[in-house]
Amino acid sequence: MKIIAMIPARLSSKRVPKKNIRLLNGIPLINYIIEAAKDAKCFDEIYINSEANVFAKIADEQNVKFYKRPAEYATDSATNDIFTHDFLNNVECDLLVQLLPTSPFISSDEIRCFTEGAKKADTLISVFKQQIECVYNNKPINFNQKKITPPSQNLMAVHPYACGLMAWKKENYQENMKKYGCAYHGGAGDIQFYTLSGYATVDIDTEDDFQLAEIIARSLESKSFVPQYYGGNEIYDADRLRVLLEDGVINNNMYSFNKEVAHIKEILNNNPTDVCWSHTVINSKSTCATLIAQMPGEGNRLHYHSDWDEWWYILKGEWEWFVEGKTLTVKEGDIVFIERYKKHKITAAGKQQAIRLAVSREDVNHIYPEEKSAC
Repeated sequence: MKIIAMIPARLSSKRVPKKNIRLLNGIPLINYIIEAAKDAKCFDEIYINSEANVFAKIADEQNVKFYKRPAEYATDSATNDIFTHDFLNNVECDLLVQLLPTSPFISSDEIRCFTEGAKKADTLISVFKQQIECVYNNKPINFNQKKITPPSQNLMAVHPYACGLMAWKKENYQENMKKYGCAYHGGAGDIQFYTLSGYATVDIDTEDDFQLAEIIARSLESKSFVPQYYGGNEIYDADRLRVLLEDGVINNNMYSFNKEVAHIKEILNNNPTDVCWSHTVINSKSTCATLIAQMPGEGNRLHYHSDWDEWWYILKGEWEWFVEGKTLTVKEGDIVFIERYKKHKITAAGKQQAIRLAVSREDVNHIYPEEKSAC
C-alpha cells in the first residue's frame, strides 16, 4: 500500500492573511505539520498542495514534494472535494492522508496512529469529544429540557469534526466523486472516526485563533505552566505528558494504546537502552498503564495522590523507592503499591536502564507538596 501525505495550503486567506506562512512562535505555521509528518515516518511521500510558488520553496527546504494546484482550485469557492480529486488524478497512491497546516499541535504519534487506523477504512475522519449540552435548529440533541441535567461527565457526547486529519482510500474516493460529485465525508463506503484530544484539536481559522495558538506554542516550548491553587504551596498537576516531561522523560509514545494484544518484549526491543522513554499501553476510563524507562539517577519527583492507590511493576533493573521517609530497593519482578496520600518517589539505581510499568489513571492529580526546586 502506497501511503501519501497531502498538506493543502493556499496562500490567500481572507480571515487571516497568508496564515500558512505566518510565523507561529518564530516558525512558519505550515512547518509544524510538515515536521510532525516527517517524524511520523509512515508516509512514502509528503506533498504540499498549493497554487503558490512560495510553498515550493518551503517544500524544497523541508525536503518534501510540491504539487502545483491549478489556480481555479485555489479560490474561496473551491472545495476540499475538488482539489483533492485533482491531486489524486495526478499522484499515484493507494491511501491519501490529509494534514491541515492550521492544526499545528498534532503530534507525530497521533499522525502515525491515525494512519494505521486509516488502513482499515475507506474514509477516516478526525473528531473530538464534547460533553456539553448541544442544540440544533433550536432543539436539544443530547439532553432533555424537561429533566434535570446530569453531570457533564455523564452527558451523552457529541463529536464535531476536528478536520486536522482526514484519510481516504483513492479508489473509493474516485468512485464517490463519480457517483455523488463529492467524497470528503466518505460517501458510500466504510466510514470510521478517530478521536483527537487536547491541543491536537486546535484549528486556526481566525485572528483570535492565531493569537491563542501563539500563547499555546510559547507555553509548550517553556513547559513551565503547572496549576496552583489558593490556600497553599502544593502544586496539582493532572497533565500526564507534562508530568513525564517535568520528570525528565522526553521521549513519550502516548497514542499507541489499547491494542487487543500488546507485546511488551517487542516494545522494549524497539526502544533505546541508553536514554529515558515512555510508552502508554493502556488508557481507558478506569486504568492507565505506562512503561517508563529511566537511566541511573533519573526518576520522578516527590508527590502523592489524593484519590488513587497507585502501583508499579518492575520489569528491569533496580529502583530506589522512597515512601513516607523510608527508602527501599526494588528490582525486576517486584510490585510496588502506594496508598493514596502517601508521599513517594522512585529513582533508577544500579548501572543500567531501569523500566517499570506504572499503573494509575490518566486524570489523577500528582500533588507536589513542595516547590519543585526543593523536590
